[in-house]
Amino acid sequence: MLRRLLSILGIYRIYSKWLWYQIKDGKKPEHIGVILDGNRRWARKRNLDVWIGHDYGAKKVHEFFQWCIDLGIKSVTIYVFSTENFQRDCQEVKALMEIFKREIEETLDKGDLLDRHKARVRFIGRTHLLPESLQRLIEKVEERTAGHDRHYLNIAIAYGGRAELTDAVKAIAERISKGELSPSDIDERLIEEYLYTSYLPQQDPDLIIRTSGEERLSGFLLWQSAYSELYFTDVFWPEFRKIDFWRAIRVYQQRERRFGH
Repeated sequence: MLRRLLSILGIYRIYSKWLWYQIKDGKKPEHIGVILDGNRRWARKRNLDVWIGHDYGAKKVHEFFQWCIDLGIKSVTIYVFSTENFQRDCQEVKALMEIFKREIEETLDKGDLLDRHKARVRFIGRTHLLPESLQRLIEKVEERTAGHDRHYLNIAIAYGGRAELTDAVKAIAERISKGELSPSDIDERLIEEYLYTSYLPQQDPDLIIRTSGEERLSGFLLWQSAYSELYFTDVFWPEFRKIDFWRAIRVYQQRERRFGH
């Protein structure tokens, strides 16, 4: 009620202009990670079915990515479904898979945003665990955008930070067993070559945002987030607004990044 009243009075519009004035000339993150949290709680708060919250959350991704493009942010990694999420109620998981499928199909049908901004889409995680129909769509959208290099949208699905590191270690161990590498070759740079994000111009997010009030990473980009700035907000993902995003950018610009120095 208060938010609607403030919107009618034009307070948000005025505040938005003031906020933009504060951040427009400041340093922007090159890579942002986002943990999309709060879809279910947002729905329950409104006495809606859980899948409706996921549906609204999926639509918010398109809007958010446009905000990032408008700010000149090169890479965005969003955490949409973890390996642990497979343990949720089977009907909820099924609904999520249908939403993912629909969103990818719409991306392929319309696709103008990705083509216009030369945005490359990659799905990072153990995607082989997903339904085959979804895997085929993932391959299509990745192939369609493979030549784009102005922006990067990484969708962490069937993803886990520990799983990513495990897969990297296995790949390196396999090369050692074949005699292609020796244990002395292992260093941070080599490990980074085997992470899901290895193709990015900058793997490490400058800023990680988590919505819904939870203050943990939940396994998101465990290696890459070593020196990321973290921003937590109480806002549920489906109601995350541009001014909420700009607030996160303002906080990022106000912090002094030392990288352990």
